[in-house]
Amino acid sequence: MGTTATRAERGGIRVPWRFIGGRVLFYLFTAWAAITINFFLPRLMKGDAVDTYMARSQGQLPPEAEKALRALFGLDKSVPLWQQYLDYWGNLLHGDLGLSISTGLAPVGDAIASALPWTLGLVGVATVISFIIGTVLGAVIGWKRGGGLDSLVPITTFLGTVPYFWLGLIFIAVFASVLGWFPAGHAYEVGVEPGWNPDFISQVVSHAALPVITIVLVSLGGWVLGMRNMMLTVLDEDYVTVAQAKGMPNRRVLWRYAARNAVLPQIQSFALALGFIVGGTIVMEMVFSYPGIGLLLLSATNAKDFALMQGIFLVLVLAVLVANILADIAYAILDPRTRQSEA
Repeated sequence: MGTTATRAERGGIRVPWRFIGGRVLFYLFTAWAAITINFFLPRLMKGDAVDTYMARSQGQLPPEAEKALRALFGLDKSVPLWQQYLDYWGNLLHGDLGLSISTGLAPVGDAIASALPWTLGLVGVATVISFIIGTVLGAVIGWKRGGGLDSLVPITTFLGTVPYFWLGLIFIAVFASVLGWFPAGHAYEVGVEPGWNPDFISQVVSHAALPVITIVLVSLGGWVLGMRNMMLTVLDEDYVTVAQAKGMPNRRVLWRYAARNAVLPQIQSFALALGFIVGGTIVMEMVFSYPGIGLLLLSATNAKDFALMQGIFLVLVLAVLVANILADIAYAILDPRTRQSEA
């Protein structure tokens, strides 16, 4: 009577406020550290966007233009670095990511917003499809261990060792050049008006088919192998044996007991994969000439466009942090033991 355990039992499930507060502080510190590195890292590189721009002008711009450009992009060498850092944070808190010198002085936010949907649609759909197929297939293979489905594991594992670009080039040569089933690259044909109309949507789907298939085949092996190995571990647990001894249908034991617990480690990997969707697959977008965020980052790096690079890195950091938060929530929902132990 009167003990902490008794009060917790009477009051129901206690909310782990200490755990939540600790995670919030951790993510805030991580975001601050990443943004700080994001500010200093491009400035450690040799040269900058203004130098590159002036070199391309081949002496057609006066020295006053260089000074104006440095003041515009926050690269004025007469301003102390700590002042640039404070100005960067001030602009960031006001939602100002600066101007991109490699896209015709367009706002960085607009440049990212134009490329991000293509990457989310391509890599996002491919990641979700590969996760669902790989997890379900791995669960079935683990449940029917020793059967004919085991032969799929080395096949998918082998495909996982194949580089994206190599498989993509093979698909372009076979299915685009020889058979002509799919377009070889780009997001849609030249002359097609973008919009929510059947013609444009069919163009987007057909152009994204080969990249999606390539990403799914290459990433499928990891999901299959991980889920299969966890299923083999879970099937030896007592609660699975008890469920089978009670005469429960095999389908219910598989999905309600075994697979539900075996999928927990997959959730963390899937959350991280969702976070890195924003970064896209640079090589894949180069092979298929796809206008995604990865190709935009490559262009910004070649042009030493600090503002655009920092904007893209900021989006990447926020995406990974949000993905980790979603993973923590998913763990708490799927596994109450995690929530109770942290409380």
